[in-house]
Amino acid sequence: MKVLTLISTAIAAAAFAMPAAAQDADAAQKLLKAENCTKCHSVDKSKKGPAYQKVAAKYKGKADAEAKLTEFLTKSPKVKLDDGSEEEHKAIKDQKAMANLIKWVLAQ
Repeated sequence: MKVLTLISTAIAAAAFAMPAAAQDADAAQKLLKAENCTKCHSVDKSKKGPAYQKVAAKYKGKADAEAKLTEFLTKSPKVKLDDGSEEEHKAIKDQKAMANLIKWVLAQ
């Protein structure tokens, strides 16, 4: 009985210790497609806009990274693209989905 209890406890602890990254990543990918972000961005290659890995590197170790990206994604600023042109960056209205997306981008 003790062995069964120990095994059950270990399985439960492992389940809680595992991050929900797969679900969060899926939700982030779904939002990227729904908002048409992949038109200008990808994970590892620059397109019209920077790769998410480049964004993550820019903000790595900065305490205000999430706040800055939240402000950027809610204010819809004009952005200068790699080809020199400018366009208005699309704002994301779903705050909860955007918060997940920002965490996902910063983890790249």
